[in-house]
Amino acid sequence: MKYKIVIKEQAIKQLSILPKNFYNKIKLRIDDLANNPFPKDCKKLKFIDGYRIRIGSYRILYTIDKGIMIIKVIKIKHRKDVYREL
Repeated sequence: MKYKIVIKEQAIKQLSILPKNFYNKIKLRIDDLANNPFPKDCKKLKFIDGYRIRIGSYRILYTIDKGIMIIKVIKIKHRKDVYREL
């Protein structure tokens, strides 16, 4: 069964300012999460109950609610900035 993807407003803003080549790759990876919320390259985050996946030098941070089958994308940023303000 597919998970529903919810992208927080902050992540939508971050997505909109990405370079075009990364925008398309990141959008595809987010869409893929609906079918597989635990891709083999995902890593569990230590400081919040969530996960991250890498796309080049960018990171997608997300949480999963298995009970209601929702994936919430919380941040999309360059690796040097993504873990700030969490």
